Formats: sequence, C-alpha cells, structure tokens
Amino acid sequence: MRYRTIGTGPHSRRVSVIALGAMLFGSVTDEKTAFTLLDRYVEAGGNFIDTSDNYAFWTDDGQGGQSEELLGRWRRSRGVGDELVFATKLGARPLAPGTSYTDNPEGLSAKVIRESSERSRERLGLERLDLLYAHIDDPTVPQRETVEAFAGLVAEGAAGLLGVSNQAVWRVERARGLAAAAGLPGYEVLQYQHSYLRPRFDVPGDLFPDGSLGHAGAELTTYLRTEPRLTLVAYSPLLGGAYAHPERLPHDYDHPGTPARLAVLRDVARETGATPGQVALAWQLGHELPVVPLAGVSSPAQLEENLAAVDLELSPEQRARMNAAY
Repeated sequence: MRYRTIGTGPHSRRVSVIALGAMLFGSVTDEKTAFTLLDRYVEAGGNFIDTSDNYAFWTDDGQGGQSEELLGRWRRSRGVGDELVFATKLGARPLAPGTSYTDNPEGLSAKVIRESSERSRERLGLERLDLLYAHIDDPTVPQRETVEAFAGLVAEGAAGLLGVSNQAVWRVERARGLAAAAGLPGYEVLQYQHSYLRPRFDVPGDLFPDGSLGHAGAELTTYLRTEPRLTLVAYSPLLGGAYAHPERLPHDYDHPGTPARLAVLRDVARETGATPGQVALAWQLGHELPVVPLAGVSSPAQLEENLAAVDLELSPEQRARMNAAY
C-alpha cells in the first residue's frame, strides 16, 4: 500500500491512497461479507474508510445509519483504535422515514451539526470523527452558522479534519473564506464524483438535478490547482462497475467523448495486462492533482482487483494518450 497526507496542521492524517467506501455495508452487503472486506482491506494496509449518517436510507425507506452501526460493531470486535481514519458525513439524512435528502434533508444548521455528529460518534464508537463532511449544501442556513458549528466540533475535540461534498465551488470558497477570516478551521477535503470518463454537465445527473454539483468538473479541478493543500476524494471512481459493464454507464455519460476514451482505456489495459477498472484507478492515483479514489466493493474479488491497481504504473506515454482522448 502507498500513503499520502490529507489536511494540514495538528489534525492532518496519513491515509492509504485508496479509500474504502462502506455505503452499503449493513444493508445490501451483509455483516459477514462486510467484516471480511474490512479485514482484508486493513490487512493490505488500507486505513481510510468512508461512510455517512444517511447510508443507506434508500434500501429500506428509513433514515440510514446502518453503515455507521456496522462499522462500530466491526471496530469493537477487532479492537480498532486510532490507527484507522474514519470519515463520515452529515446534512443529507432524511428527517422522516420514506422521505429523501432531495425533499426533506436534515440540513446544516448548528443544531443538526451538533446532534447528528453526536449520533455518528455513538454509532461508530468514536470519541472524535477523524474527517467530517458537509454532505450537501443547505441554502436555508447562513454559511457562517454552518462554518462556526463545524469549527466548534473541532475545538471541542469531537471532529478532526473538515470536508465538503456536492456543493458549488463558489459556495465552498465562500465557506472557506469565512473560516479563514475568523481564524477557524475550514474545509480541507473535497469529496466529489470523479473518474476517467467525463460526464455531460448540461443534463441532470442521477443524484442531483444539477449534475455539476456532484461532479469534479473543470471549475473544481482548476480550484484544486490553485489550492494545493486541498485533497479530492473521488467517489464512484469506477462508475458502479461501468468499466467492466458499459451498459451500466449513467445517462449523463452518453456523448461522443465516451467511446473515444473507452477505446484508449482498453488499449492501455491490453498493454499492461490489467483490467480497464484498474487502469482507471491507476490513472487517478497518478493524477497531477491530489486525488484519493473512494472505491466501494461488495465482494473480495472486487476488493483484490482494486488493491492491485495501487502497484500499476502507467507510462508517461500511456497517460498522455489517455488524457488526450476526447
């Protein structure tokens, strides 16, 4: 395994270059399988595990919490301490069963941030959340209130690093500016969807009506270049298995650039003897920007395939071909 540092200051952490997504652990992925996957990931040197307080509400029309609860049971059964980095999110938990974050989210008020973070710490069995994200935006709450509430958790030792996900770049910068002006800790880790294939931004995405809010597009990557101390955690790096099964590609990837990039990806896979998914992960791992792929798995075979991508080195020529395809 290889590692990189995320964040700055006293709460910075050294994390494995591939994070493990636990979104479906405890719901679609049963406990025995999830424990096996977690054990193997840690055995391979992985130490960066991602979840959310709303995972996976859509599987039972509930409010989520299954993933955090399973991770808490696994931590206790294995005697896991602070050698692992657990990231969770708040803000998108449905307020009532049978509803969704799109129409009834918990939001990012100071009250919600405090109460939801306490519930997450209890479920995970942690005194401090290593990395806590604002999962989605909440335009109904003044950003200063949100910024100060997250900073308060850091001051109290209830949270370490802060992150943000699925928000417009200008909103992220405004929140970080408010924090900096007040001498408070701000967002240092950005979690957005990012993969080798690129989506259209002029059609609604599968998760957000404005698809651009969830994707790491040109505006966000430009922002990262000007803010080198930020890290991008890239969710859905394999697009739900679409590199092995192109029929699974989301509709916003249906454009002329996709076949061209897939063709180059498959060429490089043949040249390296790797799978297309491994090449896509290796492309991210060697990216000019600090990118940590966040890969969810449901079987040991999927996990082993992803872990093997850590050792796959693309040549400068192969990477140039992949970048040039459109």
